[in-house]
Amino acid sequence: MRAVDLIQKKRNGGQLTTEEIQWLIGGYVKGTVPDYQMSAFAMATYFKGMTMAETRDLTMAMVASGDQLDLSAIPGIKVDKHSTGGVGDKVTLILAPLVTSFGVPVAKMSGKGLGHTGGTLDKLESIKGYQIEVAEAAFIKQVQDIGIAVIGQSEQMVKADKLLYALRDVTATVDTMPLIASSVMSKKIAAGSDAIMLDVTVGDGAFMKTVEEAEKLSRTMVDLGKEVGRQTIAVMTNMSQPLGQAIGNRLEVLEAVQIMQGKGRVDIRDFICQLAQIMLKLGGLEVGLDDIEQYLTQGQALKKFEELVAAQGGQVQDIYRPVKTKFVYEVKAEQSGYIAELPALYFGRFAMEIGAGRAVKSDQLDYDAGILFDKKVGDAVSEGELLAKIYSNQEIPQKKITEFAKNVTINNVKVHRKEILKIID
Repeated sequence: MRAVDLIQKKRNGGQLTTEEIQWLIGGYVKGTVPDYQMSAFAMATYFKGMTMAETRDLTMAMVASGDQLDLSAIPGIKVDKHSTGGVGDKVTLILAPLVTSFGVPVAKMSGKGLGHTGGTLDKLESIKGYQIEVAEAAFIKQVQDIGIAVIGQSEQMVKADKLLYALRDVTATVDTMPLIASSVMSKKIAAGSDAIMLDVTVGDGAFMKTVEEAEKLSRTMVDLGKEVGRQTIAVMTNMSQPLGQAIGNRLEVLEAVQIMQGKGRVDIRDFICQLAQIMLKLGGLEVGLDDIEQYLTQGQALKKFEELVAAQGGQVQDIYRPVKTKFVYEVKAEQSGYIAELPALYFGRFAMEIGAGRAVKSDQLDYDAGILFDKKVGDAVSEGELLAKIYSNQEIPQKKITEFAKNVTINNVKVHRKEILKIID
């Protein structure tokens, strides 16, 4: 075979065979297919797409490009969760220990944040001592012992995805449906869980901007999961505004803890409970929302979160450490009315620029930097009332604070926002 022939075949709208896809991905990982040819293939895929059979073959070729975890030594149905990315997304910090508190094991590999989207591992690493690098045997033992582990992905797992994602990032082929689906599902399949819940975010702060795009991606990933024998459900969730009140690593840990203490906003608490109900059903348990909320707010989830932190070397008392920065800026409402819009993309980028996120992988994070919203979409507000606090260790020009305030849209009509838009199973 020759890579140029496969590129031409895809460019002309042809369907690649299983053997052709395996040869191409295998060659790329070995280095016999160079970056420039794989770039051409990614662009051809961008314009011509892939059939479900091709997407499945691509996914499994990527799975085969590295190590795969065998979680059979862990009793019960192992459930995993993945988010396609968002702003203020601290869901895993709450959801994983909540589900585990019911006895359903969660063996999770997470990622770091890049750009305006935050990463679960960054939030956990803001806790002093927390170790994200855990050997496979220790990872499995930890789940056996306490039911939960959240670690970084092994460098030896799904090697093709790491190489291909870096290439897509610089060739404008990130938002390609088959490549997104195969990237997500190859990692989830290689990680070894029996069942997968996908949180497919849609809206201003997500990669999928429309419900139609998100539904197409959701169905593709659910079908991929079923094709390889993994029970998979996709939950399409609203990312038109930041999730919860906090953006920023330490701030999001503190918000997660408050929610697990029975505090925090009711809307995000209800949202977490609904996601937990879906994950628990994947794990073989039918649990009512009232019981789930009780576990969330009366200490069971928080106890499991503390166990997780301690098991991975973190200082449990540091979970509760307040944020301390050189500067705290208050943003106040310029008029009365209702919050109508809080564009997630703008605020995610703002938080990144003050150190809460990375523009490139080599950027160092300021764990304490971030934004804490006092008001969210649908909330009533009076002129002069606090909208948000900005925590920063760098001085922010008044011009940027003024621009921040102008991105909070206030009008006279109360907006009702739905968190879960659709469930694909």
